[in-house]
Amino acid sequence: MKIIACYSNKGGVGKTAASVNLAYASAMAGKRTLLCDLDPQGASGFYFRVKPSKKLTEASFFDDVEKFIKAIRGSDYDNLDILPANMSFRDFDVFLSRMRDTRSRLKKALNTVQADYDLIILDCPPNISTLSENVFRAADAVLVPVIPTTLSQRTFEQLVDFFKQNDLPVKKLHGFYCMVQGVKSLHVETMDAMNSAYKKRLMQTKVPFASDVERMGVHRAPVMASAPNSAASKAYQALYKEVTTRLDSK
Repeated sequence: MKIIACYSNKGGVGKTAASVNLAYASAMAGKRTLLCDLDPQGASGFYFRVKPSKKLTEASFFDDVEKFIKAIRGSDYDNLDILPANMSFRDFDVFLSRMRDTRSRLKKALNTVQADYDLIILDCPPNISTLSENVFRAADAVLVPVIPTTLSQRTFEQLVDFFKQNDLPVKKLHGFYCMVQGVKSLHVETMDAMNSAYKKRLMQTKVPFASDVERMGVHRAPVMASAPNSAASKAYQALYKEVTTRLDSK
């Protein structure tokens, strides 16, 4: 079993869109896939039309295997299950701070279903916290969406520094450009600068700014399902192939 986390400490950069489409791509490739939503807003579950379990609180998520498993929902797509978030997930950090082995609790929870899935994708909330440290340690790859603007560049730099300062393997970080508009000189300049500074940490795939991605909320489906021939759909497919190739080469 492999674990991919879609994470950024900046909000509004396309983490959930990437999570949803990567999960769909994985399932369509024949891999038994679980999309685990850790963000209390629950957008991943919304996109797949599944309702969260109210019984899966922050305590039972980490300590009650039976409730954890029962909270997993099937989707409309073969090979793809969803663990939707509910609002109690907002208290994860408070709960984790009281536990032993604080930084490894998420890994232990996910290991309870490792025999059932080939790939788990984590849709993560936008903060650096005890939960995110759990994510960094549990994941085989941390996929970081980067809008090619100054603030997103700064956010990626902060994340790289955080990994270095906390003895986390920087090689887990895999940035990719999203919401790219090639006609904007700032986007081009930012990508050139970041490619020079972080060549090994950035992937080749670029997800364009596209209304098809924004309309995922209307269709409540991955863009790869609702608009399979779109540029965004092809980009997410390429992103899936690129990140899995990187994982397989380890």
